[in-house]
Amino acid sequence: MSFSGAKLALFLGPQLLVIKRDDKPDIPYPGYWDLPGGGREGTESPEDCVLRETLEEVGLTIPTSELSWSNSYQRPRGLVWFFVSHQPADLVNQVQLGSEGQYWQLMDPVSYCDHALAVPPFAEQLQSYLGH
Repeated sequence: MSFSGAKLALFLGPQLLVIKRDDKPDIPYPGYWDLPGGGREGTESPEDCVLRETLEEVGLTIPTSELSWSNSYQRPRGLVWFFVSHQPADLVNQVQLGSEGQYWQLMDPVSYCDHALAVPPFAEQLQSYLGH
């Protein structure tokens, strides 16, 4: 299966874990609120991609069995997968920001969808999930 990357809407309790993107002009959506995830490496599956990126970016190991919803959609760089996982609120104590992003925080998922600095395709996918 060919795809370019994967993202995860990671709920810790009722809140969504979001990452403030670096403010670098050479990256897409600098300074926007991002979700864990990123580009595919090698021949990894969409699930392996999003779980590796989540570990690298926020220090959390999420089992594949805990991915509760998924959708794929086309972007200019190819097919992207969007996943959802609901985890206990106390997992917030284990979050450790990796080398990308300025900081992380929890946000109400509806507020994320409506936020002016939410990455638009991710807000659209989350809106689709919430309406599902």
